[in-house]
Amino acid sequence: MSALSGYINKPVTVITTDGRLILGILQGYDQATNVILSNTRERVITPDEPTEVVDLGLYMLRGDCIACVGETDLELDGSIQWGEVRGEELGDTRGNR
Repeated sequence: MSALSGYINKPVTVITTDGRLILGILQGYDQATNVILSNTRERVITPDEPTEVVDLGLYMLRGDCIACVGETDLELDGSIQWGEVRGEELGDTRGNR
């Protein structure tokens, strides 16, 4: 049984190997950790601009592009004023920006 099985139909946050921050509802996954998310959006956090949210809809991520998957705490997430958040971009898993 995969560790992702407990996240089915729950909100998750995915960090990709290229440093992207993707949020959505986990609809499914396979043995290669390819995942399917619904209601997907990407948060783009930069040092100088407000956080941008890009709606992606139904979205599939390849398992080899995923660094981390975790359940999203919607109460905590909703309490953050994301439009005011600034920060350095996450680097990729090879140390690049």
